[in-house]
Amino acid sequence: MPTLDRAAGVLLGGAAGDALGVPYEYGSRPLPGPGEHPQMLGGGLGGFAPGEWSDDTAMACAIAEVAAQGADLRSDALDRVSAGFQRWYDSGPTDVGVQTRRVLGGVLAPGAAPMRAMAAELHARTGRTAGNGSLMRTGPVALAHLGDTDAIVAAARAVSALTHHDPQAGDGCVLWCLAIDRAVRTGELDLRAGIGHVDPAWEAWIDEAEALQPNAFAARNGWVVAALQGAWSAVVRAEGLVDGIERAVLGGGDTDTVAAIAGALLGATFGGSAVPARWRRALHGWPGLRAADLTRLAVLAARGGRTDPEGWPLAAAIPSYRGAWSGTVAHPDDPGVLLGAVGSRRPGVADAVVSLCRLGAAQTSVDGIAPRDTVEVWLVDADDANLDVPGVLADAASTVADLRREGRTVLLHCVHAQSPTPVVAAAYGALVTGDAPADALARVVAALPAARPRASLVAGLDAAVDRLRSETGERAGHD
Repeated sequence: MPTLDRAAGVLLGGAAGDALGVPYEYGSRPLPGPGEHPQMLGGGLGGFAPGEWSDDTAMACAIAEVAAQGADLRSDALDRVSAGFQRWYDSGPTDVGVQTRRVLGGVLAPGAAPMRAMAAELHARTGRTAGNGSLMRTGPVALAHLGDTDAIVAAARAVSALTHHDPQAGDGCVLWCLAIDRAVRTGELDLRAGIGHVDPAWEAWIDEAEALQPNAFAARNGWVVAALQGAWSAVVRAEGLVDGIERAVLGGGDTDTVAAIAGALLGATFGGSAVPARWRRALHGWPGLRAADLTRLAVLAARGGRTDPEGWPLAAAIPSYRGAWSGTVAHPDDPGVLLGAVGSRRPGVADAVVSLCRLGAAQTSVDGIAPRDTVEVWLVDADDANLDVPGVLADAASTVADLRREGRTVLLHCVHAQSPTPVVAAAYGALVTGDAPADALARVVAALPAARPRASLVAGLDAAVDRLRSETGERAGHD
């Protein structure tokens, strides 16, 4: 499961970086000052809504949709990728890179070959097709061929060449895809793993990225080399996913693209569970997707289009969930938070839902509840199955607190209300009362009949509450 968490992080991290960078692209809005953080404010060059991703993630989704079917991206599946690009372009996006617009706007026939020919013709006419537009979308290519270096190299170049003929663009995609592949499979960051597959000049370019801050590349990061350098400069200095994505945005220039590139690799390293729920709640974009949809596409791509034995994530409902308790109990420290099992997830119970278990495709929405108020948290109820237990517990409890501040009644649930639900409820209780986490947990367990919290989750509770209290103090300082 950690591998699938990191796979989900490729799309979630890329989309989060994209939407966080949108407001500041090429000076659309002044960058935040010292001590301030970038925000998903929308606007930018495309007049986007807050949390809406741009062409970076839209084109990545077109690739991910094909990869999620188990396709080999070196094959005629490229025709489906090119069709996805064209479908996005024909939808009338407000922000399209100059080079991509020239290619997609000039293609006269469907299929990968005409699109590739148009990209080659553009290169022959201008000699300048090494923009960052293929690197920004390349993450799903790695997911389609995890562990197969030769396939990743070939597929990265093939998908890049649909719109970007210059070998430099293909090189950048090869390097980033191989780094994503390694990170998803091992959790290790190593951009030089792909050096043997690209022009030797990249060695010095990577050295330069590691020596300089991201803003050193802002003036030219529309170029694939400088975009990769800016992203890698942010990644190697990052103290976590959020910090790395924010560093990429604060580097300036093509902020959404550089942050999307950085976010894909940071997500591959730290996991989709490291993308804060406050960001995931806001994320949305072409073709009508939200964060949970990105998770589904990434998991399917990483599994070669196959579901798990219970049909997740495509099955309408998870078979083993049948007969789950449908009642609720009020949180002992806040009656506006209801604790339950997956059977409690039904219309009329609450105004918002925080789910601590995987859901079937038909269970991802609840009638009467806005999509941004149905939050899915990646928390696996098994030992050694989570990348950062304290971090996920803190994020889930913080999400409950955010929804309560927004005036929502919240249903907090897992499958059987036995383990994740009481532990997250205890973290929230400790936050709102100031009590010791153990005392908050004891109250929740006494109130919740089925509670049998797993020791490995309880072990992360103290650290989770410490994070919550620290973050709450930071937020208060910003107000």
